[in-house]
Amino acid sequence: MNPIKKLAGQTAIYGLSSIVGRLLNYLLVPFYTRIFTTGEYGVVTEIYAYVSFLVVVLTYGMETAYFRFSEKVEDKEKLYSTSLISLFSTSAIFILITSIFSTGIANWMGYALHPEYIIWFVLIVAFDAITAIPFAKLRAQNKALKFATIKLVNIFTNIGFNLFFILLCPYLLKNSDNTTITNFVHSIYNPAIGVGYIFIANLLSSSITVLMLFPSMVKIKFSFDTELWKKMIKYALPLLIVGLAGIINETFDRALLKHLLPDKATAMSQLGIYGACYKISILMTIFIQTFRFAADPFFFSEAKNKNAQQIYADVMKYFVIVCAFIFLGTMLYMDVVKTFVGKDFYSGLKVVPILLMANLFLGVFINLSIWYKLSGQTMYGAYLSIFGAIITLVLNYWWIPIFGYMGSAWATFICYFAMMVLSYFVGQKHYPVNYDLIRILGYLGLSVLLYFASEYLYIDSKPMRLIVNSFYLIGFAMVVYVSERSVTKVVIKD
Repeated sequence: MNPIKKLAGQTAIYGLSSIVGRLLNYLLVPFYTRIFTTGEYGVVTEIYAYVSFLVVVLTYGMETAYFRFSEKVEDKEKLYSTSLISLFSTSAIFILITSIFSTGIANWMGYALHPEYIIWFVLIVAFDAITAIPFAKLRAQNKALKFATIKLVNIFTNIGFNLFFILLCPYLLKNSDNTTITNFVHSIYNPAIGVGYIFIANLLSSSITVLMLFPSMVKIKFSFDTELWKKMIKYALPLLIVGLAGIINETFDRALLKHLLPDKATAMSQLGIYGACYKISILMTIFIQTFRFAADPFFFSEAKNKNAQQIYADVMKYFVIVCAFIFLGTMLYMDVVKTFVGKDFYSGLKVVPILLMANLFLGVFINLSIWYKLSGQTMYGAYLSIFGAIITLVLNYWWIPIFGYMGSAWATFICYFAMMVLSYFVGQKHYPVNYDLIRILGYLGLSVLLYFASEYLYIDSKPMRLIVNSFYLIGFAMVVYVSERSVTKVVIKD
């Protein structure tokens, strides 16, 4: 089977749980931004910034190490058991320590009245870490359908619990005349918790995911190979640095905004606006994450192929085509896309094109990073990510007090662009791949040019604007199609 088609097929299946699932989760964004204030949504934005950071800490690169050693170790059960015991042990220690100091942590974060937030998100993080290896095992075994099913159950239960606590319970309390129903709702629902029900819904859905994966966790012969674990940790720790630096680049701006914005009275409101508009730009990240689920095991398995470098080059080109299409489609239909957030959040829409292109650069960097993973030179990944994290921190500390959340958006853009460029040149020295730069840059340039054309030649009539922008998008697709067809004919002819 054509390896590109194989990757595309697996990406499509993973997309069932990632793209479709995330799009369903997107329905919560207009829900949240119409029920909660910008300040309350700022709490959600900040908490999940820390959650993302801690998930990376608690998985400490073991997921990628599992993929790496599954290609080298014959005893797959011992590899799985060792990895699982490692993550379970560290997660248990994390739960214990943070539970003891939850009050102090809540005070430090500014949530002295809600120490329960700390307990909830600590459990969410721990459950996500524990399930990382069972999910990795499904990916390594190419059980994409089972992977997607469990992910979708997680997503649907999370949405269901959100709707139940945030929509149905308040509605029943306000409108129901049935005493039994009212008493039942009072027994499980407290209006004072408010935005906290977002975290409760997440915790409940994460618990269900653990239960679904539990059989695969216990139906093995438990053994811990210390020597194997040491080798895995040696490989994984540089990836932890990569992950920490990467999460600083991806989410730490939202953790810093509250502290660096000069107007403390509106800081949480500004954070909420930025976080909500970031959700629009994250359409690009949905595809990147979906691709990444399929790409890691795919790249490792194709490394033995004599045409591996050409396969990686082709993957990069098609990846950029899809990302450029997402960028252009999102921006050309912004009149429709912006309805994902409430009108109180519209002031932040100007960050969307910046963050979309920044995430595109991140996706290219992820593609480029295969060279140091395949060669085992994971320290280079650490160096590149640390380089990006330094840019992120310096520019955020410099620009947030001056430009507000726009400073964070531009810092993200510059960070990922710099990482992408540096990774390309370093990678070409250690693992040269003949990327089709002319077409890649051409497609990117055309998408940006068409976006600026739509902005410069702005049409007041919304229906007419959507029609004209549709022609822009169709034109882009036709240029790509004709260009790629010409390449295919040349290859066949040769």
